[in-house]
Amino acid sequence: MSDDWVTNERSYRGISIRLARRYLEKLGGDIVDDEHVEADEWRASLSAEKIAIGPSLSLTEVTVIFEGHPDALDKLVERFSQKAMRAGG
Repeated sequence: MSDDWVTNERSYRGISIRLARRYLEKLGGDIVDDEHVEADEWRASLSAEKIAIGPSLSLTEVTVIFEGHPDALDKLVERFSQKAMRAGG
């Protein structure tokens, strides 16, 4: 990782790790394994957990830790968030 890279952590409800991985791949990343996607100027680590919504409902919350060059990361997070919000919202 380069010294000028930054980190941005975001959580998205209602999508799966599989779908998040696919979005990141469509945004120019290469799937490294089930929880990691990388490109030249960024990488993303994925994790998921079930979140209780009320007494009887739960949904998946995917947390993505984006790391990369600030210019590339700003664009990536914005584009990924738009895709994730449409899917989960």
